[in-house]
Order: sequence, then C-alpha cells, then structure tokens
Amino acid sequence: MTQPKIKAFFHKDTATMTYIVWCEATKKCAIIDSVLDYDPHAGRTSTQSADEVIAFIKDNTLSAQWILETHIHADHLTAAAYLKECLKANTAIGEHIKEVLDFWIPLYNIKKDTPSNGSQFDRLFQNGETFNIGNLKASVIHTPGHTPACVSYHIEESLFVGDSIFMPDLGTARVDFPGGSSEALYNSIQKLFALPDETKVFVGHIYPNPEEPLVFETNIGEQKQKNIMLDSNTSLEDYRARREARDKTLGFPRLLLPSLQINLRAGNFGDAEDNDTHYIKIPLNKI
Repeated sequence: MTQPKIKAFFHKDTATMTYIVWCEATKKCAIIDSVLDYDPHAGRTSTQSADEVIAFIKDNTLSAQWILETHIHADHLTAAAYLKECLKANTAIGEHIKEVLDFWIPLYNIKKDTPSNGSQFDRLFQNGETFNIGNLKASVIHTPGHTPACVSYHIEESLFVGDSIFMPDLGTARVDFPGGSSEALYNSIQKLFALPDETKVFVGHIYPNPEEPLVFETNIGEQKQKNIMLDSNTSLEDYRARREARDKTLGFPRLLLPSLQINLRAGNFGDAEDNDTHYIKIPLNKI
C-alpha cells in the first residue's frame, strides 16, 4: 500500500496546522487548510506562511494537485486563492458549503461578489466521494457539527480532521456557531471512531506549551480511549452537556468576522471599490 508523505506547518498566530500530503512516486501533493497571514490592527495581509508552503513544494520538486479545505474557517484567513494562482492546483471543499453560504452571504450583504452555489471552488466533494493525490487514494467523510460543511480527508491510513476533534487532552470542536450542532458532531465523531484504531489522525489546531515539542498527530485508538470530551463510552446526552457547557465559556474567535468573509470566497478578496481598494465588512450587532 502506498503511504503518504506528510509535512506539517504550524501557524503560531492562529494555532493552525497546515499540511502538505504527497505521493512519493508521482510527486503529486495536496495542501490542507492553508493560512494567509493577517494583521487585524493594520488591516494588512501577508503571504509569508503560504510562501513557506510554496518553497517546500518547489524545494522537493512536488507538483500541487489539490488545495483542500476541511471547512470555512472562523479563526484564520485561507491562502487558497493565492496558492491556486501560484501553483495552478484545484481548490476543493465539501458540498455543504452551500448551507454556510446561505447564512453568511445575506449577513454580510456580499451576494454581488460571492457565489452562493460554491462555484468559487473548483470541486465540491460529496460524502464518500473518492479522489487521488498521485497514486494515493483519498476519500471524503462529511463530519458536520462544528459547521454544516465540515469534512475530514481520509488519505490511505491517515486522517485529516480539521476542527472536528483535537488532540485527546483538548477534546472536540465547539458547536455554537451558526449551523453548529452537538448531536451532529457526536454522530460525525462516531464515523471517525469506526475507522481502524491505528488510523493516524492529524488535527487542525494545537495550543502547545512553548517549552514542549509540537504534537499534532494522534490515532483513532487513542482518541477513543483518552479524548476528554468524547471517548468511546460517552453517550450523546453526556457529550451534549459537556460541549454546550464548555461553549458557554468561550469568546468569539479573534478573526471570526474578517476571516469568514474572505474564506466564503475561497480566499478571494471580492470586488474592489471604485478607489481600487478592497474592504472587509463587519456586520454590527448581528452575531
């Protein structure tokens, strides 16, 4: 069985993990959950983190085939549009992005430059759909709960879960965003727990102790035994109570409103105004 090669990048400012997954035989690769740097105080973007991804791809003579999103992120801006321009790869996300677009486009009032049918992405994956990264076989698992559009990517024996589950000592994603559901996330995690225990799990965020090495990989068996929010013995009722109690203590992500507007467009900034300037809109008193 062909196994993927994996390179992880940690974006300290947003605690985000970006992964390059590639087929050693063909040198074809996918980028999962990229980051565009953004300073909300200055209103400036930077491609430094994305350029590190590009440099690794070029230095290792890889060819980008896919730019994959696990969901519409609320904590960082995606670099998908920039990477697509530089690497000529296809962007993809789960087909249920349409439900997310239906909620947020009216709130931001951005229908003139944000397609509601998901056509800003090259591919909208259905649950169970398969695709290839070179010779690597990949499949899509719809894992809603954090958002309606969340998917996990099962690539050979490795699983990229986005924000559905985190390292066992951190638990699971929050479910208090529009369209979130503790019951949906519980059921999604049961899908993941049905995979073989040895399946490697790569999480979407980590919050490391600066004095310790970065740990972003676990496995299904460890999650079933040790996840503090939802293990193999946790009932739906217990999980719902734990998750909803925890969510009541959480504030909004620092970049929620800026990042969503960009990420709904697959990383494009939208139409510039008549002064050739792009703007991020912040809906007041709506969230």
